[in-house]
Amino acid sequence: MIRILVAEHLPLVRRGLVSSLDAEAGLTVVAEVGNGADVVAAALARSPAAAVIDLDLPGGGLTATLRLREEVPDCRVLILSAQPNPGQVRGAFAAHALGFMSLDVAPEQLADGVRAIAAGRRTVDSELVVAALESAANPLTRRELDVLRIAAEGARSTEIADQLFLSVGTVRNHLSRIMCKTGARNRIDAVRIANDSGWL
Repeated sequence: MIRILVAEHLPLVRRGLVSSLDAEAGLTVVAEVGNGADVVAAALARSPAAAVIDLDLPGGGLTATLRLREEVPDCRVLILSAQPNPGQVRGAFAAHALGFMSLDVAPEQLADGVRAIAAGRRTVDSELVVAALESAANPLTRRELDVLRIAAEGARSTEIADQLFLSVGTVRNHLSRIMCKTGARNRIDAVRIANDSGWL
């Protein structure tokens, strides 16, 4: 019997995941939490072989995954995302998750994914793998990434210039190059593209 921890902050979704997994032969949910801060304590108390963790978990799904890897290394992780993209796939595997799936997968696929990670095998939707492999290499320089990260927080050009000790003209030049390199319509679009591609 594969013992599972489910970490999902939306009660209705969490209940659906628990019911779906419990209905599958050879699987049993032994713990459920709604916050990333509770994942490790629940895993230490209940000794699951696998954890199904929502990427958008309060406290951070990837943060919880990293902590689980450090403190309960025998528990393998499958990340779920409501809006998966190639950057998220790379981030999940960088955090040592063994699996990555969309929240809208069929219950049987999720169960098969849990069985795979519990056996130590990677599992990810093939379309996401192809998208991750095809996503372009990061064309932005380190300084352009610095500018874009601050812009992503809603800062104006003058505020970016102050934080990075640059002139406003230099910041505008960086933003212009960022938009050209990413094909973005504006800085908000550039932030979205960079996030989706896993560059930020």
